[in-house]
Amino acid sequence: MRRPRQSSAILGIVAFCAASLPFTPAFAAGPDYVALGDSYSSGTGAGAYDPASGTCKRSANAYPRLWVAANATSSFRFAACSGATTATVRSGQLGSLAAGTDLVSITVGGNDAGFAKVMETCVLRSTADCQSAVAAARTTMTSTLPGRLDGLYTEIRGKAPSARVVVLGYPRLYTIVSGCVGLNNTKRTVLNQAADVLNDVVDKAAGRAGFTFSDVRDEFAGKELCSGQGYLNAVTVPIGDSYHPTAKGHAQGYLPAFRSALTRSTVG
Repeated sequence: MRRPRQSSAILGIVAFCAASLPFTPAFAAGPDYVALGDSYSSGTGAGAYDPASGTCKRSANAYPRLWVAANATSSFRFAACSGATTATVRSGQLGSLAAGTDLVSITVGGNDAGFAKVMETCVLRSTADCQSAVAAARTTMTSTLPGRLDGLYTEIRGKAPSARVVVLGYPRLYTIVSGCVGLNNTKRTVLNQAADVLNDVVDKAAGRAGFTFSDVRDEFAGKELCSGQGYLNAVTVPIGDSYHPTAKGHAQGYLPAFRSALTRSTVG
């Protein structure tokens, strides 16, 4: 049956207006969400660990858990694990992905660059030793890490071909001020510079893969160690929680960064 001209005109106007609206990502029935990555995704340092997660130290206060608590999901698999590298994510976490996975988040790369060893050197040894350790880590970040990330991201896309993948970065550790107890400002500065290099490498790899990179440095700016804001742990007990985001750092740093990324991400 022929459609009346007036109805056709109205439908045309509606279609034009809909096409003119900004795109806001949405999941029709709640996403199948998988959280991958290292301690910055598992929530090491944020407390309230799931006993079943063992040394992976998955926290109820980690940003993936906080996002799931505030959003409807079809399923959620929390695979992130403290100490994870690109290799161990590939070997031990990608089984959580499936063709129907809609959403993936990940932090990875810091342990490939020897984050824990660098921090140990900078805390316990001289400034020169700290600078040397950071220099070696930077070499690994720029020469070795890009290829490792490319390989991992390719596998993620292969296992979850339609998923929105959000790659989150790492905060700088220090607000540079005078009178802060602990490491001297030379050590703090080179550690911050290393974080910048790491974020640049991760950002570029995410771009090559067509993933969305979310830089958390703006959320943590002025709230790092020595700021008194409580977003990051300094040296603490248990020692493995040191230099990781606190529950506050996840709630007010990583979670907003993840939410922001979802408004910018697209499917595929």
